[in-house]
Amino acid sequence: MERIIPRWEWRTFGASFGEADRRFAALERGHVQESDEIYLLSRDTDANVKIRDRLMDIKTLEQVNAEGLEQWRPVMKAAEVARVCAALGVAPIAGLDAYTLERLQAELTQASRGVRVAQVHKRRQRYTVAGCTAEMTDVVADGRPIRSVAMELEDPARVVAAVREMGLDRFENISYPRGLKRLLGLSA
Repeated sequence: MERIIPRWEWRTFGASFGEADRRFAALERGHVQESDEIYLLSRDTDANVKIRDRLMDIKTLEQVNAEGLEQWRPVMKAAEVARVCAALGVAPIAGLDAYTLERLQAELTQASRGVRVAQVHKRRQRYTVAGCTAEMTDVVADGRPIRSVAMELEDPARVVAAVREMGLDRFENISYPRGLKRLLGLSA
C-alpha cells in the first residue's frame, strides 16, 4: 500500500499577482492540465471535498505552521459516505450505503445540511519553483472567473522560500474551499 505523505501548501486567489505574474512568465513551463470538478462546500467546515473524474476526493487540513502554510493530507479517492459526511461536518446519511455520485450530491445539498455544490473548471499551468510544485490556474466556478497561484511540497521551508522568491509573500494564503466560498459569496 502506498504511503500518503501530507504536503504543505500555499495558495492565493485574485485577478493579478503583480511581480509574480512577470516572474512566472520568465520560467520554463511544465504541462497544462484542464479539469472539470464539482466542489462540495460546507457552511460548517473548510474541508476540501470534490468530485473529479467521477471519484470523490477528500483532503483534510492537518496543521497550520507559524508562517501560515497549511499541511493537507489526501484521505481518500473513492466515496465512503460516512467519511464524506464527516469531512463536511454534516450528519451521516441514513440508509445510503449504495449510491451514485448524483444521489450522494442530492442528499448532501439538501438545505438543512448547508452544503453547496460548485461546478469548477480549472486550467492549470505547471511550473517548478525552488524545487516546489507550482501552478498558475485559471478557475471558473459557477461561471465566475478568478485566478489562483499555488506552491506545494513536503518541506515547508522550501514552500516559504518559493513563495518569497516569486514575490507572493504579501498575499494571503487561502485554501481552495475558502477561495471558492469567497468567490461565490458563501463566506461568513
